Amino acid sequence: MVERIGVVGYGYWGSKHVRVLSSLPGVVVSVIDANPDRLVEARRVHPAVRVEQELGAALPELDAVVVAAPPGAHSALSLRAIEAGVGVLVEKPLATTVADAELMVERAAQNGVCLMAGHTFEYNAAVWKLKEIVDSGELGRILYVDTARLDLGRYQSDCNVIWDLAPHDISIISYLLDEIPARTAVWAQGCVGRRYSDVAYLQMTFENSDVHAYTHVSWLDPRKVRRVTVVGERKMAVYNDLSDNERIRVYDIGVDVLESDDLHAMPVSYRTGDIVSPYVQFCEPLTVQDSHFVECLRTGRRPDTPGERGLDVVRVLAATDEAAVEPTVPVHRPMRTAS
Repeated sequence: MVERIGVVGYGYWGSKHVRVLSSLPGVVVSVIDANPDRLVEARRVHPAVRVEQELGAALPELDAVVVAAPPGAHSALSLRAIEAGVGVLVEKPLATTVADAELMVERAAQNGVCLMAGHTFEYNAAVWKLKEIVDSGELGRILYVDTARLDLGRYQSDCNVIWDLAPHDISIISYLLDEIPARTAVWAQGCVGRRYSDVAYLQMTFENSDVHAYTHVSWLDPRKVRRVTVVGERKMAVYNDLSDNERIRVYDIGVDVLESDDLHAMPVSYRTGDIVSPYVQFCEPLTVQDSHFVECLRTGRRPDTPGERGLDVVRVLAATDEAAVEPTVPVHRPMRTAS
């Protein structure tokens, strides 16, 4: 069975999707982009692909599309494909408003087409291993989760750093804990240009597991960081996506509370033990994700990251917009007494 898949947008992520899909057996790829220079580049790198400047012209010849255009265009492009009865994989975020994301999920259900959210890290073997460790109870009760996704550059023109980078971390954390955060607090700052925030800190509260999670995202950092730390009562685990051979490390370290009547005694003692790095067989997550999308198209299987999953993440992102405009609390300085 041959699947004809169009990739809408030949930018950073779109070019990666074209590379991966072109390598899959039984997949014919088209590239749709309004910029003719990008189409020339696509044909140069992948001579077998078909090219079109407009989605409407390509739709009659497609079975599915991958929407990798800027986030502000995700909803309109996806809805156009859904109404044509074509399956859709949408890069994160699914949409830029809750209303748009809800409409996409609703129309996909009505038309009986596959709608899949491109939460690539949920197809990452290291994240699967980290979840296995969390679910096993090896870490003990989870106290908190901390993530950092930092880099220098790749400023976006139609969304802030939270909408650009945090979908990954919201997706990972909620996957690890099996729940979506109930509340969020945000500090965000636009340091360059000031149109959109380029550095932000998020705090998310998960009610069922009684866990807090903290996420730092930035387009303005001298280091590239992709890290998830899960702190448990017994052990702690760190997932470093940039590590070549030790993506997961489990630390047999922790803190025990001491009971003492001595007011000057240290209230805790520290435990130190082995550091173990379990083997994780690497397979490019985008290949795993896109192969799963093709499988869903062929079999009618429900995606592991369906549109509803993308909608959940959009709801969290929308909540960060509201949280970011809450007024700050002034710090009252004590009055000086006259000398």
